[in-house]
Amino acid sequence: MDFILGRKTMEIKVQNAVKSYGSIKVMDGLSLSFPSDGTACLFGPSGCGKSTLLNCMAGLETLDSGLISGVKNLQISYLFQEDRLLPWNTAAQNIAAVLQGKDRMPRAEEWLRRVGLGGARQQYPCQLSGGMRRRVAIARALAFGGDLFLLDEPFQRLDAHSKNEIADLIEKTTAGKPKIMVTHDREEANRLSDIIYILDGIPIKILDKMQNID
Repeated sequence: MDFILGRKTMEIKVQNAVKSYGSIKVMDGLSLSFPSDGTACLFGPSGCGKSTLLNCMAGLETLDSGLISGVKNLQISYLFQEDRLLPWNTAAQNIAAVLQGKDRMPRAEEWLRRVGLGGARQQYPCQLSGGMRRRVAIARALAFGGDLFLLDEPFQRLDAHSKNEIADLIEKTTAGKPKIMVTHDREEANRLSDIIYILDGIPIKILDKMQNID
């Protein structure tokens, strides 16, 4: 499947990727491709290299060899496994920091309302619970927008009700855009993914590729 960017048709692919940290080889000839829209899930145990793969796709780390194609010139919105909120900024200011224009603060506050935190706009990260901080991080990633969304354990620390609401919000606001989600939660993988890569490692191995996990 192809991803349309302007007049160019680009397929998002990882080809023969090799990545090591010292003597530890995280990827050793890994190859896989991703759909042009919908969600591809990287499902596997913690520590098998899923986050490293996302970091390489985002350009934060480089492969030792191999190629990641189809992401050049894309605006990538990356929801990290860590919330990475600026502690000196309020919840609203953390979101506004990724926006442009004179109306960025009202837009940031609207995103907080969309994740159920309209009353927390003036609170600092240290005043928020773990689940609330996660929702601020999700709001910031969605507010930033982009052509490709990388979602690393997006629903961690969220209760069941919040998880359902946030999952619906992500599906609605990123419709038609490719998403790559990392999780080790079977229910999340089944509910949200169009394609599931079942992984093990390290180095990362593809055990199976399927539509869901029974």
